[in-house]
Amino acid sequence: MMKFGLRNTSFIYPNGSGNHWEDTKTHIQRAEQDGFDSFWVMDHFYQLPVHGSEREPFFDAWTILPALAAVTSRIRLGAMVSPVGYRNPALLARMGASLDHISGGRMNFGFGAGGYKPEYEAYGYPFEDKPSIRLAQMKEALQLILGLWTNSRFTYHGSFFHVENAILEPKPLQKPHPPILIGGVGPKITLKLIAEMGDACNLWGPPDEFAKQRDTLKRHCDAVGRDEATIEKTTYDLVLCAPTEAALKAKIERLLPKGVEPWMTLVGTPSKLVDLVGEYARVGADHLCLDFAGNDPESYTLFVEEVMGKISV
Repeated sequence: MMKFGLRNTSFIYPNGSGNHWEDTKTHIQRAEQDGFDSFWVMDHFYQLPVHGSEREPFFDAWTILPALAAVTSRIRLGAMVSPVGYRNPALLARMGASLDHISGGRMNFGFGAGGYKPEYEAYGYPFEDKPSIRLAQMKEALQLILGLWTNSRFTYHGSFFHVENAILEPKPLQKPHPPILIGGVGPKITLKLIAEMGDACNLWGPPDEFAKQRDTLKRHCDAVGRDEATIEKTTYDLVLCAPTEAALKAKIERLLPKGVEPWMTLVGTPSKLVDLVGEYARVGADHLCLDFAGNDPESYTLFVEEVMGKISV
């Protein structure tokens, strides 16, 4: 059956109280009650221009995730995704293990190579311009993190990172380790790395583009002798929903000033979205991670009541 995740790209809620933490707590608790399988936050230092104003309130991912774990009981939690350049991977391994315990084994570990250069520069982090280097750093960091999660003591000497006879206790609750979602869809390196080390991927775009990326992933899995079905295929999309086409047009003008961009698939009336979710299921999507544009309450309610409730694929 299709899983649904909520990707929380903004901490501003139209019907909220104005207390950003309390509103976010209410948001995830409602998502859990409404049947969402997962809740994701972005690991950025401030809001991305594509989602809102850079000046709007924006919580730190690895601070708010344990707090959200403590006020929920079923929904899975994660960052989509944590860039390798923001934290020492040994430290991040410890943070992840702690979150897995606080959540009772509900952590999804989202990890990526990073790439939003203005944020690095604003916060004084060195930025490696070559994507191939950032991807090599990501691979090393994952090897180090997995080593710390699964060995009583671990030594690792890489080109970028190292640990020496390091101890990490307690180990994560999930065995053999928490599921690792590797972000990115680069056909030569990233999808190959997912085939080698990932438990989940986050493919991108409309169903036909999703299918092309999945085919590339299948080829990499075949090359390394892995069953592609063992990798959870997630995708990210923005949802904008209204009961009629006229209402939808007005909502697009209000919430999407640049219009519907090519990657935005789930924009429509409930009946159209039911069909589109079905298309994602037919091309092999396991888990749709959704951002409701502007945290629009009507879009959320319509999707939960008239789309999620009718999907049994």
